[in-house]
Amino acid sequence: MSANHRPREGRPAIFVTGAASGIGRACAELFARRGWFVGVYDVDTDGAQAIAATLGKDNAVAGAIDVSDADAWQRALAEFWVHSGERLDVLFNNAGILAPGSFEAVPLARHEAMLAVNVKGIINGCHCAFHYLQRSPGSRVINMASATAIYGQPELVTYSATKFAVRGFTEGLDLEWSKFGIRVSDIWPSFVKTRMAASFAQIASARALGIRLDPEDVAAAVWACAVAKPRFHKTHWTVGLQASLLAFATRIAPSALSRQVVRYLAR
Repeated sequence: MSANHRPREGRPAIFVTGAASGIGRACAELFARRGWFVGVYDVDTDGAQAIAATLGKDNAVAGAIDVSDADAWQRALAEFWVHSGERLDVLFNNAGILAPGSFEAVPLARHEAMLAVNVKGIINGCHCAFHYLQRSPGSRVINMASATAIYGQPELVTYSATKFAVRGFTEGLDLEWSKFGIRVSDIWPSFVKTRMAASFAQIASARALGIRLDPEDVAAAVWACAVAKPRFHKTHWTVGLQASLLAFATRIAPSALSRQVVRYLAR
C-alpha cells in the first residue's frame, strides 16, 4: 500500500453514487466537511473528478460508475476500499433517473432505463458491496427513495414504481442484514431543486405542491440517518413537511381517501 493509501484509522468512509451533482454532490460535500472520506462516483466521470478535486485529495476519491453494470460496481468498490483505508461505513445508493409524462407517451426505452438505474442499480450496489460492508463494523446502506413511494403518482408512474421497489427492497434487506450488523434505510424527499426539477414543470402534483427542498435538505437527512445511534434506527426517513404529512395521512386514512388526495393534486 502506497503512502497515499495508508489506512485512516478512526475515519469513517462513505461511497456515494450520482455524486457529480444535486443530492449526491451535497452529500459528498457535507460528509467531507464533517471529516469523512468520500467516494465520489458518477456516470459523469469528469463531473465526479471535479467535485473530488474541490474536496481535496486526502478527503475523496472519484471515479466512473454505471450503476446498472455490476462489473463497474466491482471495480469502483475495489478502488474505493484501497483509498478509504479499507472502510465502507455507508453505501449511499443515490443515482437515479426520471422520465416524466403520461405513461403511454414516454418511450419504452426510458421506462426500461428507469428500472435499470433506479432498481437494478441498487440491487447491484448492495450485492457487490456486501463483503465490504460486513468488514466495516456498524455499517449502513442508505437508498434514495422518494415521497412517490408513499402512493403511486400519475405522470410519474414508472418512476414511482421504482421507488416502491426501493422501499420494499430496503425493508426486507434491513431485516435480513440486521444479523450481520448492517442496517438499511431509505430517504423519502418530496420534489427537490436539482437538475430533475426542470422535468417537474409538466407534472401537476409538482405544480400543486411546489418544489420546496434543496439538495442540502436531503443531505442533512442522509447525515442524520448515517450517524443515528443503533437504538434509534428507523427504516424510512421522510424529508420535508409535505412528505411527512403524506406519509402520516396514508397511515391513518382509508386507501380510497389517499387515492382521492393524489387524484386532486394531479388534476
